[in-house]
Amino acid sequence: MKRMHVMLKVNDLNESVEFYSTLFGVAPTKQKEDYAKWMLDDPRVNFSIAEREGAKGIEHLGIEAESEEELLELRSNIDRTHGLSRDEGETTCCYANSDKSWITDPQGVEWEAFHTFGESESYHAEETACC
Repeated sequence: MKRMHVMLKVNDLNESVEFYSTLFGVAPTKQKEDYAKWMLDDPRVNFSIAEREGAKGIEHLGIEAESEEELLELRSNIDRTHGLSRDEGETTCCYANSDKSWITDPQGVEWEAFHTFGESESYHAEETACC
């Protein structure tokens, strides 16, 4: 079953972790000095926040596949939109190793389709389109 993904850029990670932990009723599943993630089942969402440069708020939305088969289905859907898309492939981002594709919707919102297959000690690889 796929999971909705929301990534926000925030000004103050600690303040935001406190806010969202209270809102969701649970502590983050993963927390680093510049990043936090909640893997919620109700609602079924991968909700992430990070202190990053640039405008604050929604950085991108996405759909997390639980298997390579689901990711192939998502990539097929992306191809059928005829939108501006790119296949990032295997990469390191958000302290995880994932296989990713991206599509930009008609309003300019970035959507990520990805399957995570491992953890990483670093936020991202040297050169990445991530986050």
